[in-house]
Amino acid sequence: MKKLVLIIACAVMTACGQGNKPAGDAGKSCEENGCQKESLTFDNADFYAADGTFNEEAAKDAILRLMKYYRYPVTANTRTQLWVSDYGTGRFTEVGLAAIMYVNHTEDRYMLQDLFLLPGQMLPEHWHEKPEGDLPAKREGWLVRNGLSYIVGEGEDNLASFPDIRIPACHEGGVTVKHVIKTLPGEFVPLSRVYSHHWQFAGPQGAIITEVANVHAGEAVRHQVQSINLHFLGE
Repeated sequence: MKKLVLIIACAVMTACGQGNKPAGDAGKSCEENGCQKESLTFDNADFYAADGTFNEEAAKDAILRLMKYYRYPVTANTRTQLWVSDYGTGRFTEVGLAAIMYVNHTEDRYMLQDLFLLPGQMLPEHWHEKPEGDLPAKREGWLVRNGLSYIVGEGEDNLASFPDIRIPACHEGGVTVKHVIKTLPGEFVPLSRVYSHHWQFAGPQGAIITEVANVHAGEAVRHQVQSINLHFLGE
């Protein structure tokens, strides 16, 4: 009787496609796992009200689409945890960022957050000053989980070798570092040195990136484009 039950169970699993093939690679997009999925395309106008106000909820909807595309774990708290910004540019699809800060322990000085970039979206050039008090300047690094991110910092200028990177008009004149590292899933890139400028640009399917650091202080972030800097600091 036990043998018969096992045979039936095995037959059911095989019929459902669970007994003879893997469930797929959770680190890949749906297309990479051989299934059909909507393309990740976005219209910048969809992120703004008629008066030009940035619609954060629409931006979160887009990031949730990116998460679903890569099968990123979404919980009941994910939406409320998301921080989204267009840095005051009015061009969220070109310059912007979404992030979830999982821990920022200022006493023991360790931080972990995930960054989310839409296809062709630029995280603007910035750097980290030393915060007031005894906190150190931010030292960080990035592990690409999904998609592709061009991580850019100090070093030899090789920007022209990456024609996919298009600096948006709202960030023109704000790029001073041009050493590009094309970073794929599973690859880690550290900040070249404390206080160094850096920025990122997502590939055609966006990017999900885990950032690790000693500590983060928003008030110590400085952006190369002055209008972006003032917006970020709330000035």
